[in-house]
Amino acid sequence: MDAAKRLATLNRIRKLSRLMDTSIRIPLTGFHIGIDPIIGLVPGAGDLISTAFSAYIIFLATRLGIPRQDLTKMIFNVGLETVVGTVPFVGDLFDAFYKSNIRNLAILEQHLTVVEPELKEISDELYSREFSQV
Repeated sequence: MDAAKRLATLNRIRKLSRLMDTSIRIPLTGFHIGIDPIIGLVPGAGDLISTAFSAYIIFLATRLGIPRQDLTKMIFNVGLETVVGTVPFVGDLFDAFYKSNIRNLAILEQHLTVVEPELKEISDELYSREFSQV
């Protein structure tokens, strides 16, 4: 995969992770949630949909060459959120606070900082420009 595709994949992972875990600010608190705990309110299907989004993020990370030990951590994060998320209401609160996709994004970015620092720097610069124009 060339650098442009790798950069596009990283930015797709960032956007999906933030959509799922931190896209909605709770007024007067400064706390952010994403659509993950909201989708999880739908009995049964909500947790499956959230897990599918998280699995897609992990799939994209594998395309960037994430090592096996980091991949294991990412799968554990999603698995824990999925299992606890099946408990009504308590699971949704756990989803709102645990934020497995943001944790997985941090694991991926830490890996890329070591392996491909130039990709991470270019991505950070482009991503910050994109948000400053909004």
